[in-house]
Amino acid sequence: MAKPVIMTVDDEPQVLNAVARDLQSRYREDYRVVKAGSGHEALEAIAEFERRGTPIALFVVDQRMPGMSGTEFLTEAITHYPDAKRVLLTAYADTDAAITSINKIDLDYYLLKPWDPPEERFFPVLNDLLEDWQANTPPVYEGIRVAGALWSPTTHAVKDFLARSQIPYQWLDIERNEGARVLVEATQPGSTRLPVVFLPDGTVLSCPDLHELAERIGLRAPPQAPFYDLIVIGAGPAGLAAAVYGASEGLRTAVIEREVPGGQAGTSSRIENYLGFPHGISGADLARRAVTQAKRLGAEILNPQAVTGIRVEDSYKIITLDDGGELRSRAVVLSTGVEARTLGIPGEERLSGASVYYGAAASEAVSYSGCDVVVVGGANSAGQGAMFLSRYAEHVTILVRGDSLAKSMSQYLIDQIEATRNITVRPHAQVTELEGEDRLTSMTVRDTVSGAEETFPADAMFIFIGAVPGSDLVRGLLELDDHGFVLTGPDLIRDGRRPRGWPLQRDPYLLETSIPGVFAAGDVRHDVMRRVASAVGQGALAVSLVHQYLETV
Repeated sequence: MAKPVIMTVDDEPQVLNAVARDLQSRYREDYRVVKAGSGHEALEAIAEFERRGTPIALFVVDQRMPGMSGTEFLTEAITHYPDAKRVLLTAYADTDAAITSINKIDLDYYLLKPWDPPEERFFPVLNDLLEDWQANTPPVYEGIRVAGALWSPTTHAVKDFLARSQIPYQWLDIERNEGARVLVEATQPGSTRLPVVFLPDGTVLSCPDLHELAERIGLRAPPQAPFYDLIVIGAGPAGLAAAVYGASEGLRTAVIEREVPGGQAGTSSRIENYLGFPHGISGADLARRAVTQAKRLGAEILNPQAVTGIRVEDSYKIITLDDGGELRSRAVVLSTGVEARTLGIPGEERLSGASVYYGAAASEAVSYSGCDVVVVGGANSAGQGAMFLSRYAEHVTILVRGDSLAKSMSQYLIDQIEATRNITVRPHAQVTELEGEDRLTSMTVRDTVSGAEETFPADAMFIFIGAVPGSDLVRGLLELDDHGFVLTGPDLIRDGRRPRGWPLQRDPYLLETSIPGVFAAGDVRHDVMRRVASAVGQGALAVSLVHQYLETV
């Protein structure tokens, strides 16, 4: 297969050759570098690449070109290669044009000329973009294949796990692909347990649980030691931040995650208000980068691996795993986050994973191309999910119980939704019942003002209605508030008294729980701002407090 292309476009031969030289020096092993002296010349080359089926990974384009500016060229180029990354080369005077391009053509980055030395100002930017492109572009090779039915909850679980783990796979729908159906029947004479997973080495797995699948594809590795300085439970933004800071500061650190790193944030199709990402970033990509960073610094990521119990012996914390093993540590950061809240209505449980989903369910969105889908919820996650689904669905209806989206959604998302022709917002709406046997066919919605009910057709529903704390693991061990969130620091002090059983002659640290050396960070904590940036900050702060604690034991 031909190498993917990095295309650079500039009308100044000297600059064009310099850019091409830098690109060749770093990327020639994995990419073909193509240069063009004008936008028109580049478009001719694009047409030929498209005809041959050659992928283009990255455009590096100068803004100031006669006849066709860089922005004008990229506007045309991305109609042919919408997934290619886009970098604009600009002068200081072009900054406004570059910022406009971020909104107009989803520009990934703009670089001010000159960028010497490229090792500091050029390559790090391109490395990140190319890594993102590789992670989100299905490679053309015989890899993992998943055969199943769209309406199968177990099939959805496997697809969602692979997608959130960013493991490429080929989807074979046995209801639409006769060859896939025959292939599945050949592996399971007389019975059908979906999905059937075909691995590159010839192994066939029928309806595998996620632990078995993770082991077979090399995701799940055993712990490398029985004892750690710090064990982090949960790999959402708070947990991954704790892993990065713990490992980077010399603590032997392990992170235990029962599903896929990223937590609730990992299911977000796009996070646009996280510092340092002007183009926005998907939750999955943010989690992937954080996992890579944590591993590079020495942290172990154990997933999928569930914690079934925590106990304290003297100053040591003993963590029991779902495979029966135990790990010991001097300190623990609990960052188990929150779990999706259900509607609790007739039909929901029956259809869960089969046209009713919690979160964006990126692995299923393309399956509803041309369909009518419903998003339930009015916070940022719902808005991000609706924008993502609008790329595929014929129409997206957002159901919100309040008067409008303004109370709980950021204005930038409201503006995007209002500008998107195939999204409708329906206020004062509460879903009361779902209809359909093996898939959603219609739903009943009640007007919370008038009380009137209406039934209308829908092909799928994506639920974003908040969450409940993932604290069942520590119920009875740590002090919780009335809603199950973990109390820490000053919230543990009542009438000037420390928590019952507290053994130390000091108050609990800010993020410390009712057991010394056990800290909580992120959404599982009582009364916190539930934002990615807040969770990351708490994860970093928790490690600082862990150091203070370890100095005393």
